Amino acid sequence: MQDNRNGCAQSNHDTRGMVCIDTVRILDACRDRDCFEDERVYLTSEGEAILATATNVRTKCARIVWAYVSVNEIPFNNGFYQISVRYYVEVTFEACVGVGRSATFTGIATLEKDVVLYGGEGNITTYSSTPGSNFCDPCDSSNVSTNLPIAVVDTVEPVVLGTKVVERCCSCCCDSLDLPDQISGCINGTLVDSQNGLEIRVSFGIFSIIRIERPAQLLIQAQDYCIPDKECNNATCNNNPCEVFRGIAFPTSRFKTSVAQPTEPPHHGGGGGCGCGR
Repeated sequence: MQDNRNGCAQSNHDTRGMVCIDTVRILDACRDRDCFEDERVYLTSEGEAILATATNVRTKCARIVWAYVSVNEIPFNNGFYQISVRYYVEVTFEACVGVGRSATFTGIATLEKDVVLYGGEGNITTYSSTPGSNFCDPCDSSNVSTNLPIAVVDTVEPVVLGTKVVERCCSCCCDSLDLPDQISGCINGTLVDSQNGLEIRVSFGIFSIIRIERPAQLLIQAQDYCIPDKECNNATCNNNPCEVFRGIAFPTSRFKTSVAQPTEPPHHGGGGGCGCGR
């Protein structure tokens, strides 16, 4: 009987020192720069009250608080999938409400995009052992999964390209306030969908990388197990804090200033590039 302790099928090549691992494989990926123009920002009742009396409004910063990603197979195109991404962006505004006085308020905007990527073919169901699985409950699906591809979205914080305060018109195509509860809980207050008065429209620019992955078993070259050579240094309350500080490596990289010229001029506007955490 052939020795197959690695659990992978033997090939004609020398497989000594090879091990089989369970990981994910990237099948397709793309990068994009999306411009979302004049997207409505939903406000709380307090935010709308500030907006109604403001003489000027600017966007301080914007950050993505969550993104919903779904994968759907495209009919008659085996192996291709439509990836739908919905970003939930928290936007912080500053309004002038009097001479020398300002007020800050926040809102939520939803941005959507779709891409098509190749995710391979396959239609199997995987069962695995899980801690606490109930043998007597045949409907327990905690150990069941399919090999549908997984979409992963990498992005940076959005760039604010412009801010507009416009009159709310009920005769125009109205937006729907359909936000998950956990998104509404990101801000103080309850978001409202006022049909009258003013509303804020913001244009965003988002850089993103989207990739599609599948579980895969790969045969790779392996070395010995990784054992760190560095020994742990104990840090107790009895140590002199100055001695502990002297043992810390000087952060040279923090003091370096980049002098390389950018390949493209930065695109800023309408308050973009600020930091929400400042």
